[in-house]
Amino acid sequence: MKVPLLDLKAQFLAIESDIRAAIERVLASQQFILGEEVAAFEKEMSAVLGGVEAIGVASGTDALYLALMALEVGEGDEVITTPYSFFATASVIHRCGARPVFVDIDPATFNILPDRIARAVTPRTRAILPVHLFGLMADVEPFLDLSARKGIPIIEDAAQALGATARVRGGPVLSGTLGTVGCFSFFPSKNLGGAGDGGLVVTRDAALAARVRSLRQHGEEKTYVHTRVGINSRLDALQAAVLRAKLPHLEGWNLRREANAARYHRLFDAAGLTGPDGPVQLPEAPPGFRHTYHQFVIRARNRDLLLSRLREEGIGCAVYYPVPLHLQPCFAPHRYRPGDFPVAETASASTLALPIYPELSDEMQRQVVSALGSFYSPEPRAR
Repeated sequence: MKVPLLDLKAQFLAIESDIRAAIERVLASQQFILGEEVAAFEKEMSAVLGGVEAIGVASGTDALYLALMALEVGEGDEVITTPYSFFATASVIHRCGARPVFVDIDPATFNILPDRIARAVTPRTRAILPVHLFGLMADVEPFLDLSARKGIPIIEDAAQALGATARVRGGPVLSGTLGTVGCFSFFPSKNLGGAGDGGLVVTRDAALAARVRSLRQHGEEKTYVHTRVGINSRLDALQAAVLRAKLPHLEGWNLRREANAARYHRLFDAAGLTGPDGPVQLPEAPPGFRHTYHQFVIRARNRDLLLSRLREEGIGCAVYYPVPLHLQPCFAPHRYRPGDFPVAETASASTLALPIYPELSDEMQRQVVSALGSFYSPEPRAR
């Protein structure tokens, strides 16, 4: 039996009638750009996220870009972020004319190290952009006071972490709602995915929300009157309708991802693959954090050999991310070098994502763990 990394067809078959009804509703209305469908989705997402202002945009990348634009980040500014994330995290900073200032990550969580952020702040720092990677919130509480004291906005890249929480100042806080602005993606592979691209900007600042709404539509304040130069980044009504059909299922899907992660822990432990000397290190949530496991990313000895073997055996797997952001060729002008962020570089060379989607069966997970067990016993020599 083949085990895919992700099976969107299984999800679709379970809710096909709801999806088709949502699409038919939009087709009947012939209203495809913004409109009532998008407004309803924004209202529903606002409720899910505790009453924030919610603005639907064309993609998660645009959500980040619009957040930076609304905060007037520009030429000569600096934005502190992680070198271990999807390319968009840093590319939007570059597109604004600003410089991405990277700090290294926590080896256990893969998220930005809070204590490194204060050291990276300069008079040019205009924002801090932590990423809640793989479904786990970054530990942002330690630099909240820094942000408030110096007036530096926090932009949460929550593209992979819808529904994740962290205990902050005594209570649980949802990802994307703690900083000045939060950004989400609805790329089809996300825990809540559309039938194409889509994104969301959220904030509790009404004036900032108004700027984002204007900027997503060419800076328009009223018809054909533009007070600023924006971009074309409006959420399609078809995407909003599909997302509205899926939204009631999100919590159940997240719970199943968590259950699958717990099963992996039991299976890997039983197979003797974990522990201080084991070849595999598994992800887990620190106390007070809820991990929604957008990806189940392990550290694996002889990662590249393992990747090839699993693919030969029909086990879906992938590397996120093989080249850290500071070493991307397009960022060479920023003069980062190998060795600048060793933890991120080690993660890029040793991590592997395994299947974790909600419809993954017990038998499939056992097959995944069995394949890893066969690979490591006897353990092959490193090349």
